[in-house]
Amino acid sequence: MFPNNLKQIFQSFLKFFKDLLIARRSSLLVLLIGVFFPLQIFGSLAEDVWEKQGGFPWDVPILLAVHSTAQPQLDAFASLLTKLGVFWGVFPVAIITAFILLIRRKKLSLAYLVTTLLGSIIINRSVKVLLHRVRPNLWESPAPELDYGFPSGHAMSSMTLVAALTVLTWNTRWRWLVLIVGGLFVLAIGWTRLYLGVHYPSDILAGWMVSIAWAIGVSLLIKPNSTKQKSIGKEVVKNH
Repeated sequence: MFPNNLKQIFQSFLKFFKDLLIARRSSLLVLLIGVFFPLQIFGSLAEDVWEKQGGFPWDVPILLAVHSTAQPQLDAFASLLTKLGVFWGVFPVAIITAFILLIRRKKLSLAYLVTTLLGSIIINRSVKVLLHRVRPNLWESPAPELDYGFPSGHAMSSMTLVAALTVLTWNTRWRWLVLIVGGLFVLAIGWTRLYLGVHYPSDILAGWMVSIAWAIGVSLLIKPNSTKQKSIGKEVVKNH
C-alpha cells in the first residue's frame, strides 16, 4: 500500500508543479529574460574585471572608433548631453514622476520607483569600490572623471530610470513612447561616455545589464502595476 500511496503523492505533486509552471509561465519568462540573462552577462564582465583589472579585447578598438569622429562641436555637445544622464535629466524626471505617483496615491508604484532608483545607486557605488577599475586614458577627455569606472554610473542611472518607467507604463498607451524615447536616451548617454573617453564599452554594457536585472527583479517583488494598490496600502498601515 505504501508504494502505491507514494506513487499517488508523487503524481499529485507533478501535476501541481506542472499547473504551477503553466500558471506562472509569464512571470518565469520575465525572470529568465529580464533578470537571469542580464545578470549572467554582468557577472561575466565583473568576473573578468576582477581577475584582469583591465579592458576587454574589444574595448579599446570601439573607443578609438568613436574617438575618430571627434571635433570641437561634438566635444561641446557630448559634454552637455552627458549631464542629462544623472543630475540634469534623470534626477528631475525621477522627482517629477515620484511627485505624480504621490499625488495619484499610487503607493506601490512610488515604492517601486524609489526602491529601484536608490538601489541602483547603492549597487553602482558598491561595485565600483569593490572592483576599483581604472577609467580609460587614451586621450585627454573634454569632461574628465576621477572615480572608478565599472560599471558606468551614467549608464546605470539612465537605464534604471527608463526600465522603471517602462515597467510603470507597461499596461498603458505610453509604453511604446517610453520604450522608443527611453531607448534613444539610454543609447545617447552611453555614446557620450564613450565619446568623452571616460568609460570602456564594457563599463556601459555592465551598467545596462545590472540595471535591467535590478529594475525587473524589484518589479516582480513589489508588483507596481497591481490593481490593489489602495487596499494593500491600507493593509500595511493597519498592520503597523
